[in-house]
Amino acid sequence: MPYRSTERVKARLSASRERIITAALEIMAGHGYAGCSVAAVAERAGVATGSVYRHFPTKAELFAEVFRTASGREVAAVARAAAPLGSAAAQVAAVTETFCGRALRAPRLAYALLAEPVDPAVDAERLVFRRAYADLIAGYVAAGVARGELPPQDPELTATALVGALAEAMVGPLAAGVAGPDTIPDLVTFIHRALGVTP
Repeated sequence: MPYRSTERVKARLSASRERIITAALEIMAGHGYAGCSVAAVAERAGVATGSVYRHFPTKAELFAEVFRTASGREVAAVARAAAPLGSAAAQVAAVTETFCGRALRAPRLAYALLAEPVDPAVDAERLVFRRAYADLIAGYVAAGVARGELPPQDPELTATALVGALAEAMVGPLAAGVAGPDTIPDLVTFIHRALGVTP
C-alpha cells in the first residue's frame, strides 16, 4: 500500500510540474519573458504560488526549464523536417525554412527564445539552444563535405556562423511580428551561398 501511495504522489507532482511549465510557455508565447510572473503562471496552472516555488525555487529556474522545453521542441521539429532529405543543401534549407516558419507563427515566443533580455540562468539555456542547432547543421555540413556536395570547410565554424546569422536576421521580423514574403527564401539563398552551393 505505501508503494502505491508513493507512486500516486510522484505522478501528482509530475503532473503539477508539467501544468506549471505549460502555463509558463503559454504566457511567454503571449507576453514574452518580461510579461511572465510566477503568480500569473500559478494562476494559469491552477496551483498556488507556493506550489510553483516547490518545483522551481526561483523564477530563473522555472524559466530555464521553460526554455529547455521550448527549445527542445523547436530543435526536434527542425531535425524531423531535415532528416528525410538527401543532400546537405536541402537539409540546411529545411532547417532554415522550418526554424523561420515556426518562429514567425509564434513571434512572441520565438523573440523570447532568441533575443529578449533574460536572467543569466535563462541566457545560459539560450546558448544551449543555439549550440543544438549548430550541432545539427554541422552534421549535415560534414556529411555534405564528405560526399563532395559542399566545398571543404570547417563544419563547426560554418554551422555556428549560420546559426548566428539566422538568429540575428530574425530578430527584427520577430520584434515587429511580421516578415516580408521573401524573407525565408532570401535566407535560404544566403545560407546556400555561405555553404558554397552553386545556385
